Amino acid sequence: MGHEIEQVVLERGHQVIVTIDNETEWSERLGLVESADVAIEFSHPSVALGNIRRVLSSDIPLVCGTTGWYAEFESITNLCNEKNGTFFYATNFSIGVNLFMIVNKKLAQLMNAHHEYDVVMEETHHIYKADAPSGTAITLAEDILANNSLKTKWTIDLPAQKQELYIHPVRHRNTPGIHSVCWESPNDIIEITHTAKGRRGLAMGAVISAEWIKDKKGIYTMKDLLNL
Repeated sequence: MGHEIEQVVLERGHQVIVTIDNETEWSERLGLVESADVAIEFSHPSVALGNIRRVLSSDIPLVCGTTGWYAEFESITNLCNEKNGTFFYATNFSIGVNLFMIVNKKLAQLMNAHHEYDVVMEETHHIYKADAPSGTAITLAEDILANNSLKTKWTIDLPAQKQELYIHPVRHRNTPGIHSVCWESPNDIIEITHTAKGRRGLAMGAVISAEWIKDKKGIYTMKDLLNL
């Protein structure tokens, strides 16, 4: 993702003044970070929180695409507010995925009137993805829970209980990302799927988000960017 983002940044006429991949580079290049207009964070759940806190503490607007750290969301929100900072986060920066999420919500609402349907999900990613289920899958699942009375929580464990929304995480070679939501009755199946062709859509969304937040203050998501 870092290479994809850098390519899009340059194509859109911007400059990459620093990249950081480890603790040593944080020590050596912090001054360059502090001179940036905006930072983009795509890393790993194990280091994302430290990266986020460092950038926000440096008063640099931050776009974050790493998932798996949301248990600490409240503390990050507090830090951003304390610093009067700028933080843009998303489980998925693809414009197509975010439109797909709106379709998922609407379908969940419609299915409240049709109790003969049950719902399951599947998400497929490359074998190097650290978190399972994906952040996007969790967002889709939570949107279903919020808009439909059939399920009360999600799970990746089998056997799933009747009230649990089962998410099947699949890790397969170099798959960029596939998310499917399936509603099944004894008579038919309604299925919606988003398939990423590559990582460029994510990179483009992240860079567009960085351009958008440059002169803003506060906490934002793709819903704000896309006016959803």
